Amino acid sequence: MRKPWFVGVLLAVVLLGACGDPASGPEVAPPPEVPRASVTTQQKAPASAPPKAPRVLYLGDSLAMEAQKVLGQETRRELGATYTSAPYSGTTLCDYLEGTRERSLVPDGDKAAALVREVRPDFVVLQFWGNAWGYTPCMDGITYDAAPEKYFKRYAADMKRLADQIAAAGDARIVWVLQGPDPITPDRVRRVNALYEERAAASGDLVADAGRAVSADGARYSWVQYLPCTAYERAHDAYCTQPGRDRTALHRDDDYLHFCLAPTTSTPKPCPARSPGILRIALEITRVIRENP
Repeated sequence: MRKPWFVGVLLAVVLLGACGDPASGPEVAPPPEVPRASVTTQQKAPASAPPKAPRVLYLGDSLAMEAQKVLGQETRRELGATYTSAPYSGTTLCDYLEGTRERSLVPDGDKAAALVREVRPDFVVLQFWGNAWGYTPCMDGITYDAAPEKYFKRYAADMKRLADQIAAAGDARIVWVLQGPDPITPDRVRRVNALYEERAAASGDLVADAGRAVSADGARYSWVQYLPCTAYERAHDAYCTQPGRDRTALHRDDDYLHFCLAPTTSTPKPCPARSPGILRIALEITRVIRENP
């Protein structure tokens, strides 16, 4: 199968991941507080213990690499979470499996099960685009373009193995993050997301449809570079990147996959620029954790 002309550019970006110096990145302004309903003295709400602050572990590929700082800010601010992240650009699910040894791009100490035993998280957030081009050795050369059905079968098997290893290592709920539209292989992303939903339903875990937050209304799998600004983005010009046109940029002109609006570099790092797509994704993941204590 011949790939579109920009696949080579995109694949290079996948390996590079998010970029920039995290120390230089501005803090993300907090979303506005939602006013609480007043309670009269005659009808007071029953007293209850405050919700437990969760422990959150965030793993994934270059999409998680670029978003890890913002997700940490949001889960700490909104949930008081204890937050740990260990994403690696260019990876897929099998890289986080124990037993892959030298065929993995993730060191043994950062395998999912190893980190679950160490961190004891309440939630393990997994965000993977679904490496489909054979860059990670643990996929054994199975690629979407050469053998799509074999690719999906292997991907589903790796999901189950990873979920089983996480379950055996501790008592954490997995949050499978659904991906946004892909301009190169839109049907692949749709099927990968369906696998995430099936696995969550089978194991009692959670789904965060962060991909919907970066999709147009009524066109969940149609790729777009710009979307109308949200109310929060209108109130913060740095996020409403084209305020006069009431729209915001999700992607750079030269990067169809990532949501960081800063240029990529050869060293993957958290995104240093205010990027609406990253904030939208982080807010949706945080919402799912908050609503499922």
